[in-house]
Amino acid sequence: KITNCNNVNDFKKLAKRKLPSPIFHYIDGAADDEVTYRRNTEAYDECFLVPKVLRSVESIDQGVNLFGKKISLPFFLSPTALQRLFHYQGELAVAKAAEKYNTFFGISSLSTIPIEKISKISAPKIFQLYFHKDKGLTNSMIDKCKSYNIDVLALTVDTITGGNRERDLRTGFTSPPKLTLSSLLSFATSPSWSLNYIFREKFDLPFLSEYVKEGTDIKVSVSDYFSNMLDQTMNWKDAENVKKKWGGTFCLKGIMSKEDAKRAIDIGADAIMISNHGGRQLDGSASPFDQLEEIADFVSGKIDLICDGGIRRGTHMLKALSLGANACSGG
Repeated sequence: KITNCNNVNDFKKLAKRKLPSPIFHYIDGAADDEVTYRRNTEAYDECFLVPKVLRSVESIDQGVNLFGKKISLPFFLSPTALQRLFHYQGELAVAKAAEKYNTFFGISSLSTIPIEKISKISAPKIFQLYFHKDKGLTNSMIDKCKSYNIDVLALTVDTITGGNRERDLRTGFTSPPKLTLSSLLSFATSPSWSLNYIFREKFDLPFLSEYVKEGTDIKVSVSDYFSNMLDQTMNWKDAENVKKKWGGTFCLKGIMSKEDAKRAIDIGADAIMISNHGGRQLDGSASPFDQLEEIADFVSGKIDLICDGGIRRGTHMLKALSLGANACSGG
């Protein structure tokens, strides 16, 4: 039961029992041997806190200023794709949680709920933009964000081709899900998920479906989607042009080096998310927390820093803030 979940690992165990195997392993899996996926959390174990005592904590404020707004937690909800695959309420449920706790909600380019519905939730919002080969598609996403007064645009720069997610290869995961002989038993033994998927609103990726069929009518792997539809030629000039077209608060998601942090400042970015896409793209990469202190010392307050990924507890957030992050995030 959810009421018995005391931490992220408890939720993970519950999800594994409730979800079909391809769905669970898509959420939980990462690239290659998943070394970086594990490192993202393990890095926090190598940092130790030194408490300072006899300072009144009768009244505390956990809020931080981020993207020019005051949020009530030092943590926000990263954009996460395909949420209605995990629960039929999808992004709406997560956005309502962000609204309840007054923090940012991240909307993925691969959102399963249209922006018209999400915009009715009062939580501040970040839209995560994938840079597509089809510039009409990319520009339509930016224009929609303008129309619905999205607060921040975050361009993803760490995912321009598919990662080698071997769990997905083993389970045959596609979006939308594809029924196969090997997955039939898993779907059949997850009746609540299967009934919700079949009888509730049809699965859709509304930011894409006006332009393309991949991932909406055609069942494709996420790796194929990234490799075939995203623009592998994306460069710093493209990022600068996206910022200009957007014209508002702009973030780069996926910066991992101090040199790239400097270039982000040079093109006028307001913030960077130090992120390796949850270890789902390049195995063998350092963790965001590994890189945080070096980047924070280098940029010295010139840009907002978000430490994204691997966070499982409040003490992880405290460690990240102590090393110079303005806030943390996780999907």
